[in-house]
Amino acid sequence: MKLLALETATEACSAAVWADGAVLERYALAPRRHAALILPMIEAVLAEAGLRINQLDALAVGRGPGAFTGVRIATGIIQGIAFASDLPVAPVSTLAALAFGVTRETGQTRIATALDARMGEVYWGTWMIDGETVELLGQERVCAPAQVTAPPGEWFGAGTGWSAYSQMLLQRLTVSGWRNDCYPHAGDVARLAAAPGGRSEWLTAEQVLPVYLRNQVVHSSPAAST
Repeated sequence: MKLLALETATEACSAAVWADGAVLERYALAPRRHAALILPMIEAVLAEAGLRINQLDALAVGRGPGAFTGVRIATGIIQGIAFASDLPVAPVSTLAALAFGVTRETGQTRIATALDARMGEVYWGTWMIDGETVELLGQERVCAPAQVTAPPGEWFGAGTGWSAYSQMLLQRLTVSGWRNDCYPHAGDVARLAAAPGGRSEWLTAEQVLPVYLRNQVVHSSPAAST
């Protein structure tokens, strides 16, 4: 199977190709440059893989939560490609991709993701990772750090929210450690989309919806752009 994935929901911007188990990726930590970078990244990673769009089997996108403009960029581009090529799309949680990447790098399997959502809030989710299976325990939510919840047990923190609000988050759950310098990657979006358990969630282009969590302010918040 061959699949193209995009992730632009945070300060990081990336495009990746999954080709029969191998992952090729272009990645940059480049706030507010996503619109300029993502199309060249797509061209470069497809060229490296020796593929054209019409040779792909599916597409995948980090569907948020994250910055409004960033989530919209990846979703809009993937929908455009999907409409033009009649390819199915796998929407993957940005927080799930972050958790999966941290598990691959650290071996930790209980991940508490917190992305800085500005306005004194975090995008929050707790995840159990078992091989290629990423299970959300509870719900993804946007809330104040003092309001996060987690099932009992020890967790490993991941995401920019841990640098901004570590003291408050540590009061809410038991943590063995955390990484605040990590971001979701399109390569992990691709891995989750390509996993056998994720293929039942593939959608048509018109069914793909971004997830903002903070819908009531996405049009007015100056901090909601990437």
